Amino acid sequence: MKQFNKSSKLDHVSYDVRGPVVEEAARMSAQNIRILKLNIGNPAPFGFHAPQEIIEDMQRMLRDAEGYSDSKGIFSARKAIMQYCQLKGIPDVSVDDIYTGNGVSEMISMAMQGLLDAGDEILIPSPDYPLWTACATLAGGVVRHYRCVEENHWYPDLEDIERLITERTKGIVVINPNNPTGVLYPEDVLKGIVDIARRHHLIIFADEIYDRLVYDGKKHIAIASLCPDLFCVNFNGLSKSHRVAGFRSGWMCLSGDKSCAKGYIEGLNMLSAMRLCANVPAQMIIQTALGGIQSVDKLLLPGGRLYEQREIVYNALNRIPGVSAVRPDAAFYIFPKIDVERFGIHDDEQMMLDFLHQKHVLMIPGKGFNWPQPDHFRVVSLPDKDTLTDAMDKLEDFLRTYRQS
Repeated sequence: MKQFNKSSKLDHVSYDVRGPVVEEAARMSAQNIRILKLNIGNPAPFGFHAPQEIIEDMQRMLRDAEGYSDSKGIFSARKAIMQYCQLKGIPDVSVDDIYTGNGVSEMISMAMQGLLDAGDEILIPSPDYPLWTACATLAGGVVRHYRCVEENHWYPDLEDIERLITERTKGIVVINPNNPTGVLYPEDVLKGIVDIARRHHLIIFADEIYDRLVYDGKKHIAIASLCPDLFCVNFNGLSKSHRVAGFRSGWMCLSGDKSCAKGYIEGLNMLSAMRLCANVPAQMIIQTALGGIQSVDKLLLPGGRLYEQREIVYNALNRIPGVSAVRPDAAFYIFPKIDVERFGIHDDEQMMLDFLHQKHVLMIPGKGFNWPQPDHFRVVSLPDKDTLTDAMDKLEDFLRTYRQS
């Protein structure tokens, strides 16, 4: 019988959402073994629900959402996004510069497919949100990972960025606030990236979906607000801030000087039209979500769930001998470091598999975020305080005797 294999385009794509550790957790779950899943930023399973106003408005408008919308999205959604860009200082964004999508993930794929030819290069941070690397690779591009420095609060290494640029480099991806480290970049770091992009004529791809999830009174700065003279592609959505990951409601907007990108924009319009339109019911709640008081704000203050859970995980990790972590400024992730010499670790994936087998807790190794050394893993701090405390106790107990052969 004729065998059908996956496309060779996928041979060099690494995306750990369904990697070996996750697959093993699924197998164990199928055997009725209860697994605590600290692997993905999905708020709903942990009791974070969408604001009631959003649910009621979607129900009220559902009858009007049965047909296709404009391929870029309904006017009210794009108008609300345009106004949000104005509040963030993102320059020169009109309604026509906005594309709604089935989550930011679809927008990332579209942006890379429309830009990259075989051999074109793009700069992406390490560690990264791995979908960026996967989408760029699938589009035929060559990913150059620039280093983020843990000793400098996980800020990007500007000298490393400069060193990696060649005549084939088309753009640079900036994930701020960052996933998986949870850090927020200050203005001087963003200005340094802007200066490099300006001198080398690069497009800036700004992944800012966690911009409304910032702790400690800090303020997120949209990188596009610092460079009105540059062409930027900005990404955002409702999945995290409004706890509606399953609704798949995200967007992409083009800002700054678009005169250098007419062909690219034509390609984006073509790709947008090819998929007809994004999920219309989810588009209809964007105006509601972006207007008025943001319900997530109280969760980020001392006493709020997200704040308190961050504190529990951060403090617990730094109490474990051989483990250290940088305090996150935003989101609900932390990317701790483990002393590989102390535990004899040479394979971080195997460590996470061993932890899963022994303690039934699922976390993703640093390898899954394109981190080159076997000395990191990501923890998601979405479960309640008691559950997180128990998980950190299990990690400490696991590491007490753990050694890789």
